[in-house]
Amino acid sequence: MRAALAAVLAALVPAAACGGPAPAVRCPEPATVVTPVEPPPVEPPPAAPPAIDVETIKTLSATRSFSLGTPRVVKLLPDGDVLFLRTGPRSFTAELFQLDADTGAIERLASAAELISGDVKLSAAEKALRERTRTALRGIVQVDASDDGGRLLLPLGEQVFVLDRASKQARTVSLGAGYPDAPSLSPDGARVAFVRDRDLWVAEVAGKAPRRLTRHEAPTVSYGSAEFVAQEELDRTRGFWWSPDGQRLLVQRTDEAAVETLHVFNPVQPEQPPTAFRYPRAGTANADVKLAIISVRGGAPLWLDWDRAAFPYVRDVQWPKAAPPTLVVMNRAQTEARVLAVDVRTGKTRTLVTETDPAWVNVPDGPRWLADGSRFLWASERSGAWQLGVHAADGTLEHSLAWPGFSGGFQVDDDTGEVWLDGSPTPVERHVGRLAPGARQVEQVTTAPGLHGVIVGKRGGTRVMVSTTPDGGRSWVAYRRDGTRLGELPSVAEDAPALPAVALETVTVDGRTHHVSIVRPRDVRPDRRYPVVLQVYAGPGVTTVWNNPRGHFRDQLLADAGFIVVRSDNRGTPRRGRDWERVISGDLISIPLADQIAVLTALGARHPELDLERVGTVGWSFGGYFAAMAVLLRPDVFKAAIAGAPVTDWRHYDTAYTERYLGLPAENQAAYDATSAIVHAARLTRPLLLVHGMTDDNVYVVHTLALAEALLRAGKDFDLVTLGSTHMVVDPVADAALLTRQLEFFRTHLGLPR
Repeated sequence: MRAALAAVLAALVPAAACGGPAPAVRCPEPATVVTPVEPPPVEPPPAAPPAIDVETIKTLSATRSFSLGTPRVVKLLPDGDVLFLRTGPRSFTAELFQLDADTGAIERLASAAELISGDVKLSAAEKALRERTRTALRGIVQVDASDDGGRLLLPLGEQVFVLDRASKQARTVSLGAGYPDAPSLSPDGARVAFVRDRDLWVAEVAGKAPRRLTRHEAPTVSYGSAEFVAQEELDRTRGFWWSPDGQRLLVQRTDEAAVETLHVFNPVQPEQPPTAFRYPRAGTANADVKLAIISVRGGAPLWLDWDRAAFPYVRDVQWPKAAPPTLVVMNRAQTEARVLAVDVRTGKTRTLVTETDPAWVNVPDGPRWLADGSRFLWASERSGAWQLGVHAADGTLEHSLAWPGFSGGFQVDDDTGEVWLDGSPTPVERHVGRLAPGARQVEQVTTAPGLHGVIVGKRGGTRVMVSTTPDGGRSWVAYRRDGTRLGELPSVAEDAPALPAVALETVTVDGRTHHVSIVRPRDVRPDRRYPVVLQVYAGPGVTTVWNNPRGHFRDQLLADAGFIVVRSDNRGTPRRGRDWERVISGDLISIPLADQIAVLTALGARHPELDLERVGTVGWSFGGYFAAMAVLLRPDVFKAAIAGAPVTDWRHYDTAYTERYLGLPAENQAAYDATSAIVHAARLTRPLLLVHGMTDDNVYVVHTLALAEALLRAGKDFDLVTLGSTHMVVDPVADAALLTRQLEFFRTHLGLPR
């Protein structure tokens, strides 16, 4: 009761009474005043991640990004007919087809399944050659033809066939026991030359027993085969060449005694013995290469004489009809190249052209002699941009021709002397130029946007124009010399459901123009910020940004999983002139890395949907090297990387490529250290996925394994995926699994759109 009364009295006391010093009654505790506070904004729940499109991944892998089933021209014959190879839309097995110049009809001439039973078995040398040329096809992959086009040579592993085009009948050429490597038909179609057991042999198509023309003097000596650096880096895959009359052969002798032996072994197949390769790592000995002329009837070889000590690399060999055999040789540093003419009576050589460059010389295809032997054409960068030089038979330069964007590639019609050139004023396109006989100005033949190339018959007047346009169109159209349409080579490739959404832009950095491609998700939202994936190569000899959406199917796959994919071509890449390309001499990473970052920064300022706080990068081969170095050297920019088949230390890569850009290790140790991922391994602070084929005989798996060990010793976390593949991942299942792993890796470490 007392407590209740006190409560009533307290309620009746005026407020002032409770404010004085000794109130007569007990006052209540002052009430707590609560000021309303706005609740913090509630973040919307994150959007559900886009589903990984498993079916699209499988389709891209099974069709090689919708490229299987497209025609590949292999020969333009003197009667105007076009020979081409083509697979099915999801097959790697190629068959031989013909476009008839008289009727325009398409006919299948041959397939491996019709000629042999079972699979085509390849020698180790043939497998290595296909790896060098990045040939993923099976079945008929090589076609040789007699000069008159009447006979075709079709090698199918251990068996070699000659197809008579008049009767359409193919028969086996008796080459004896053992695998015949690099078979080649003589110009008159009467003989086949080939390599067996390190020697050069010749057999009559008519059926006589084959004759061995050489006898290798030691287990490290071979005749008729190109050495590794010629095949991989000098664009020369052959080791012997026929004389125009088919009576002699110009033959390479290779001694690899001083070359280091490396072994390729797939641990998944421990029952298989390792394969030995002679592989010259940077700074080590190269193969010793000589050339000789040998009669098909045998006898003593005529050795060619040039300063082999000063010019050990043989870049090109030709034996034209109306001109002397011609060589292009280079010094080991590749700062000097010489075009040499050979005296077939004495073996002596004389210099026709000398090219020098303090960084390195880019050697074009050529030279190309005119049909009458009075002149030859030779492309040169000595002015700072490619120009086509017309030289007299003694090598004297008569005049040079410039064409904006000329790439150094050209072809000659022997019947007319007409010259067809490759180039473009803009580096994201390719166009065709024509130089009429006697003209001094190049006419640009193709003008529509896109990529255009031409294949020109030396005789017969047929040209095949190959075009890819920005709307996704592809065509292979044959024309007669007068420009009339002969017919189209049909494709059976699958149609893509939709083309990638590619935006091409330019970015200006320090006054330089960089070309860029951007692929966004098809359902991109302006209120989202997307993690960025830099799809990169960044190295010499390769351009990645083209006005061709078909080259971005895998970029679109990444984009639709929640990323924005960017490509750009930094300094050091081709088709931008001598100074742009040579600036990387002595350092293969600093300028490419700086340029790629500068371009990303400029794009981020222009496009706010690019979240530059979350940038990853992925690349293969040199691109894999760049990706690894990006997270090691610039973790402030690159938050994750996938490095596929990366070169991790240039001391482990081959002489001809590495020394062209970095010099000899003993003379430039600091450059090799500065550009080594292994040296910088302890700097890793970002997620890194390493991927490598265990049987890669180009970038050996030692690169990735050595980096993995260095990272382990430094206490660094990383991911590693090994494949039972070579430098190419051909198997569709493995390719699809790798694509899926890449998507999951970037989702884990870069996150989703915000």
